[in-house]
Amino acid sequence: MTTIPPVVPVPAEVPAESSGLDDPRWYVNRELSWLEFDRRVLAEALDGRNPPLERVRFLAIASSNLDEFYTTRVGWLKRVAQTGGQVRTPDGMSVPEQLDAVRERGAALRLEIERCWIESLAPVLREAGIQIVTYGSLPETARTRLTAYFLGEIFPVLTPLVVDPAHPFPFISGGSLSLVVSVRDPRTGQLRFARVKVPPNRPRLVDVGGLRFVLLEELIAAHLHTLFPGVEVSDVRMLRVLRNTDFETPGEAADDLLEMIAGELQRLRFASAVSVEVDGELPPVRLPLLLDELGLEPADVVTARGPLGLANMTEIANLQMPDLAYQPYLPATPQTFRRVSGRGALFSAIQRNDLLVHHPYESFDATVVRFVREAAEDPSVLAIKQAMYRTSPDSPILEALIDAATRGKQVAVLVELSARADEANNIEWARRLEEAGVHVAYGNPQRKIHSKICLVVRDDVQGVRTFAHIGTGNYNSRTARVYTDLGMFTADREICADIIQVFNYLTGLSDTLATKRLLVAPSSLRAQLKQRVQREIAHAQAGRPARLIFKMNALEDAEFTRLLYEASQAGVQVDLIVRGICRLRAGVPGLSERIRVVSIIGRFLEHSRVYCFENGGEPEYFIGSADLMKRNLDDRIEVVTPVRDPALTAHLRELLDLSLAERRQAWELNDTVWQRDPAAPDPGIHAILLDRAPFDLSR
Repeated sequence: MTTIPPVVPVPAEVPAESSGLDDPRWYVNRELSWLEFDRRVLAEALDGRNPPLERVRFLAIASSNLDEFYTTRVGWLKRVAQTGGQVRTPDGMSVPEQLDAVRERGAALRLEIERCWIESLAPVLREAGIQIVTYGSLPETARTRLTAYFLGEIFPVLTPLVVDPAHPFPFISGGSLSLVVSVRDPRTGQLRFARVKVPPNRPRLVDVGGLRFVLLEELIAAHLHTLFPGVEVSDVRMLRVLRNTDFETPGEAADDLLEMIAGELQRLRFASAVSVEVDGELPPVRLPLLLDELGLEPADVVTARGPLGLANMTEIANLQMPDLAYQPYLPATPQTFRRVSGRGALFSAIQRNDLLVHHPYESFDATVVRFVREAAEDPSVLAIKQAMYRTSPDSPILEALIDAATRGKQVAVLVELSARADEANNIEWARRLEEAGVHVAYGNPQRKIHSKICLVVRDDVQGVRTFAHIGTGNYNSRTARVYTDLGMFTADREICADIIQVFNYLTGLSDTLATKRLLVAPSSLRAQLKQRVQREIAHAQAGRPARLIFKMNALEDAEFTRLLYEASQAGVQVDLIVRGICRLRAGVPGLSERIRVVSIIGRFLEHSRVYCFENGGEPEYFIGSADLMKRNLDDRIEVVTPVRDPALTAHLRELLDLSLAERRQAWELNDTVWQRDPAAPDPGIHAILLDRAPFDLSR
């Protein structure tokens, strides 16, 4: 078995002196659990069952995930620590204790990623004919060509910056690569610190032919004499700084939310540093200067062998070498969407039956994008309302909404400006939508709009009807190719009426939101899910069938973790499919022996959220945007919908059963230890579902 050890030493069983379910020992630390998820991703890079280029992609993803962890969670911990707060998390750790723990484990994980590249992937790529070579190892003819490339394409972009009395310490932007060098002043003989930024808008890997590449920073280092003519250059090191990208929701004081978020983005460019990576040891006289200027401590320094910034290795993963990558696939088009054509035909089909689509196995463009485009072009459509959390720079959905507005339809779009890492893109789209005459709103400034909903209002011979799409994923055609998500189209009058209430709540001044069928955060979701778990407990105590099957990205909420422990102890079988963070300890005698947790890592990013309640033999199914995280249950606008059509619930049950039976891509949690079978054969669940699509759910 491949095993990831526990994040902290823990007792195997519940001791007799346990203080009950509030004991901090029964709750895994959120931050450390996040890092364990990233180690599961890294394990895919080490797994020889995966094609070589896909292993490189997993390495790049693990590196990118770790960067995100530092820039968000470590940045947040540092900020809280500076306030002097004494708060402890449910696992009993203080903020300083968490900060120490994540610094240690984060640095170790970064070195594991580096070791994976140097010791595992570079040799595998070399066997496949792909090499990153040193500049000095190339023949003179190749070096001459590279020099010409450097002088023509790179040199004009570079700006050498020296620190001396006339030149202050340069600002080092977050995530950028820099060469830090010692240069000797020819006038005084004094050594000075200098920095050269590696341009991020040029390819990191410089092609020298024959599937051989030189790192851009090495090419620059080989030509430093052109940047510092007549100056002695020594002690060249690579350096990379990560900065805090976390900022709080603005609150009621924000008069103009768009301008406020735009200003916050500008401020974040100069946010405080959270860590620094150095390729090799810096000279002792340089390190104190660097730490002082960046406001860091020695514990924030990671000394590496390089190369730094391995997320850039997607350039290798994207090489067009089909034999070294996953076989390409074409998302299927569901039967109903293939069959219906003509004005209003799709809406008539939705009116007859709810439709369920499953991405990326089924095409996002042929289903969700088509739904919005047909609504935009249909003369009978009066209005379209859309909530937008993340989208792509070339979003066909937002283009369709702009088209709808130009055709005179009432179009309202709720844009979440503070969707992390997509703020700039969403600001740009918000401005474009407003210029096209779309009604743009930013919702409640105190809560992110994370719901995935779209509403179409159509007038036909039967009168005004409403149609909705409710999903688990973002309205993003790009990520829909690699994220597993579900979406339901419905004309159910009560569900559509509830969605109208949600939109009115977000665009109006109401501080209450009452819905009949939808579970909506923060108003009803927590209470409704909790009530259903308690109902399962009652079923178990009465001897009726009782089971919970939840599929989600994260289980972080302490109250729900405790509730699931209670359900297990009452006799409820609890099966959890959790991709990432999991506070819960599974299979512990006396605590959680009826709880099983699996985490599926593979070709696609598991992103769908499904909640199944056995309900005494009459199962209830829900899908939606919310994970079991405190922020989703209490601090965001989330929408979860019931799924009742038997054909659709059958697919949801098949998905859950396949996930729980998975061996090839699944890790199972045993107490706090993640394990998987390294010899489990293909195919895994992603390949199985690709082979079965389309699922013929729409009859």
